[in-house]
Amino acid sequence: MHILLVEDDLLLADGIIHALKKERLTVNHVVLGGEALNHINVEPPDILILDLGLPDIDGFELLKSIRKNNVTLPVLILTARDMLDDKLCGLDSGADDYMTKPFELKELIARIRVLVRRISSFNSNEIAIANVMLNTSSMSTTINGENLHVSKREYMLLRTLMENANAILSKENLEQKLYSWGEEIASNTIEVHIHNLRKKLPDGFIQTIHGMGYIVKK
Repeated sequence: MHILLVEDDLLLADGIIHALKKERLTVNHVVLGGEALNHINVEPPDILILDLGLPDIDGFELLKSIRKNNVTLPVLILTARDMLDDKLCGLDSGADDYMTKPFELKELIARIRVLVRRISSFNSNEIAIANVMLNTSSMSTTINGENLHVSKREYMLLRTLMENANAILSKENLEQKLYSWGEEIASNTIEVHIHNLRKKLPDGFIQTIHGMGYIVKK
């Protein structure tokens, strides 16, 4: 799950990034609204966390620009503007949620989980396909009720495939969802993770569609 954080308070951004990465979410961060818009147009994230008081553009104007080309991107506004009129403006401009500063990181994470469930094909924290179950709250994986040990990246990869069940995900798409900007990725990294997961999962659970990518079918 790839999250783009648009926040000019670097200390706050670091705290949010750290908290989200502990949840095994991929986070990229920009300070300027213009940067955010460029990245969204080229490589849309799964979820956008947006501050309103940006140095180069007002967050409301940025949101309106985003919505011209992307009407489905889940957007959570995170701002110090706590007036009712600001909240209504944010929601009317296309935000899916609105949180005011100061805030509790636990609440932010809970609200992001709601957005994740909204865009996935599952409506709870438990994702079950065949005899494999993944719990996104406890970040655990089981097969027939027995705990399955997977690494952080293996969990993130399996979660991405299961949340997007029946969709073919390319290697490049998986890299985008598992790694933040600037992280070094070997050319065969995804293949290695897939190979290791297949040794732990039922035969045929992760299928290769040659020339296209990988799929988990319901």
